[in-house]
Amino acid sequence: MKLQLLLTAFFCAFLFSASSQITSVGLIGTATPGGWDVDTNMVQDAVDTNLWTLDITLVAGEAKFRANDEWTINWGETDFPTGIGTQGGPNIPVFAGDYTVTFNSGTGEYNFAVASPIGIIGDATPGGWDTDTNMYKDTLENGYFVILDLTEGGAKFRKDDNWDVNWGSADFPSGIGTQGGDNIEVSPAGKYLITFDTMTGAYNFEPIIEFSAIGIIGDATPGGWDTDTDMTQDSGNPDLWRTNITLTDGELKFRANHAWDISWGGTDFPAGTGDAAGGNIPATAGDYQVTFNTATLEYEFLVIRNFNTIGIIGDATPGGWDEDTDMERSPTDSAVWTLRLIMTDGEAKFRAENDWAVNWGAGDFPSGTATQDGANIPIPAGEYNITFNTITGEYSFDEIIVFGTVGIIGPATPIGNWDEDVDLIKNADNENLWEMGSMILSEGEAKFRAENDWAVNWGATDWPSGTGTQDGPNIPITGGTYSISINTATGEYMFADPVSSKEQILSPASVSVFPNPTSDRLNIDVSNINLQGEVNIKVVDMQGKTIINNTMDASAIMQLNVADLPVGNYLLQINNAAYIIGKQFSIVK
Repeated sequence: MKLQLLLTAFFCAFLFSASSQITSVGLIGTATPGGWDVDTNMVQDAVDTNLWTLDITLVAGEAKFRANDEWTINWGETDFPTGIGTQGGPNIPVFAGDYTVTFNSGTGEYNFAVASPIGIIGDATPGGWDTDTNMYKDTLENGYFVILDLTEGGAKFRKDDNWDVNWGSADFPSGIGTQGGDNIEVSPAGKYLITFDTMTGAYNFEPIIEFSAIGIIGDATPGGWDTDTDMTQDSGNPDLWRTNITLTDGELKFRANHAWDISWGGTDFPAGTGDAAGGNIPATAGDYQVTFNTATLEYEFLVIRNFNTIGIIGDATPGGWDEDTDMERSPTDSAVWTLRLIMTDGEAKFRAENDWAVNWGAGDFPSGTATQDGANIPIPAGEYNITFNTITGEYSFDEIIVFGTVGIIGPATPIGNWDEDVDLIKNADNENLWEMGSMILSEGEAKFRAENDWAVNWGATDWPSGTGTQDGPNIPITGGTYSISINTATGEYMFADPVSSKEQILSPASVSVFPNPTSDRLNIDVSNINLQGEVNIKVVDMQGKTIINNTMDASAIMQLNVADLPVGNYLLQINNAAYIIGKQFSIVK
């Protein structure tokens, strides 16, 4: 029976012990001294190797945590000053200040503790009357601010965590604090932006309204004026909400939390700026992709047209200006069309139904936003993966480079020098994947290169897996017998256990896990492969420790109970006599 390996590069890195792969953790981003170019390295705890700390002065901006001064492993989230970073998560928004930053590479938990002479204290605050919550320095000379969830109760401002200098007043939500003044009675409970001026004593508690739901309602919508059509919050921008909807002629409004307390109207359609005091928005019947921004109040209704065919046409295409080359509709998004095509120097446009009535163009290459009857797209000769979105007009031409040969070279190879390559074998199903089932390597160094020439080569310092870059450093090799693979499209390489000539490496896309992230149950979809008999399922944490080790009967979709796992990132390993499969997933609570 064949042994088939479905291993992502990330899985392999942790298969060889995740903890040994993380040699450093740094903070990077526009908020840090090194910007997005240079990490500011953190200090590893001597007892808990997952714990990292850093004292640093930050400016207002964004930041992320990453391992080993590269992007292979990085953590981000939208929460500040505390949160749980996830692999490849969004940038962390940061206020200016002096901080002690702590980060746990095992759980992703982080905290930015600001050093400040001014704090807020009281039973309305998170620290009660025992612990000040430090405030951030404002751009004003004597100004400070903080964003807090407050309960109903009292609060005061004070200096240096001491009652010698404190300010209070009987007024809320704004007033003038005086030395030793009354407690500021906070009501109602909620999230507030709190500002305070130490020179004048002026303070203000401004409510911050958070939305659990944004919907569209009105007689133009499917639910009429009784039921909202809920929108979906964008994962990268919490202010942006979107949905697809079928409208009839009529009126509508946007509103928050399924209630009329907060709603927005307007006079313009299909795009405009919402107004809390605005009237109903007039709507025209049709299918639309709708976006609404709760920060800017901008909204837009983009018409969804369901075309039977979308093609690309022009003298850069095989059919010239006379005949469309049809694209393929995405199975998951009817507005997205794709095509792989060899093109010549020339121009091209997208059009619908093999007719000029609806066509799109723009003057930008290799990507841009095409408009109706726009300019011809200039095309240089090459082979491309083409993507086009009929709703947004966004397009991209990603050039495909297919090599005739790819080899490994260096003193660690069987040839043992930098002059001659040992050629790898192109995968029959993936022209970017090059492999060798078994090769004896010596202690030393090696690199990958194409066409037996240094014009295109890949290297990196990571072992046994990593992502090679053009003209990167030599790969350090530990002597032994390995199977070798490199993906020339991504640069990902892997040195793993040797396999026989009958064995092959398959695409990791053959297996999926969902939902990911999850909080309680993980579904494992193996319907694309012939997985039979008993299956061993392991869950491994970021330190390489096996947390779950179960045996179950194979089925198209298997379910694993992960409710007891703490928040963090994990690796799922599935194996039986025929397969070893590696997938990453995350736990959130």
